[in-house]
Amino acid sequence: MSGMIDSKTQDNKAQVWLKPEQIEEMRNAIVEESADYLASRNDALLAVLADTGLRVAEAVALDVEMLDLSEGIIMLPAGIQKDYPNDNTPEYVEIELASETVRTLRTYLSNRWKDSLALFPSRQSERMTKESVRNVVTKAAESAQVRPYTTGGRGEPSNITPHTYRHSVAYRMLNREEGNTLYDVTKRLRHATIVTTERVYSHFDRV
Repeated sequence: MSGMIDSKTQDNKAQVWLKPEQIEEMRNAIVEESADYLASRNDALLAVLADTGLRVAEAVALDVEMLDLSEGIIMLPAGIQKDYPNDNTPEYVEIELASETVRTLRTYLSNRWKDSLALFPSRQSERMTKESVRNVVTKAAESAQVRPYTTGGRGEPSNITPHTYRHSVAYRMLNREEGNTLYDVTKRLRHATIVTTERVYSHFDRV
């Protein structure tokens, strides 16, 4: 299968996702392919996306002060979340991090090449853009030659986007972790209602 695959079809079901071992392959590849001073940043970025399911706009808006690594959480203010500000304005939320993600972030922050308020600065400015995150993900996918899973079979590295990581969190929770339900995915991904989660991920129990 080649060419672009939309992350969702007309019925809004997730179309492209990664298994945990594929994400690990991408992380290893980006460390190998990145300049030394960017390797730990890029690894930490992929680790955070894969663990939390943050939207890319939320990830680039993270500041260092939004981390509490002693508690193992990201403190996500309403102002950087989707749908702010409008009638569906979300609330402040604390997102629990896996212990491996905490270790990765500690390593990254202990030796950052650039002291910035932003968690993920770029070479040119205070923080990465959505496009620069997409470039990191694309480079990792192509370097690792990861073929994602899709509703139509196996895809190509070019089908992987930052949003693929969000779908991959749902896949991991429903297929690799014990005891999770669609309600748990709703909470993790911060969907407005479980109806959204059911519409996008109900087929994940069959893949």
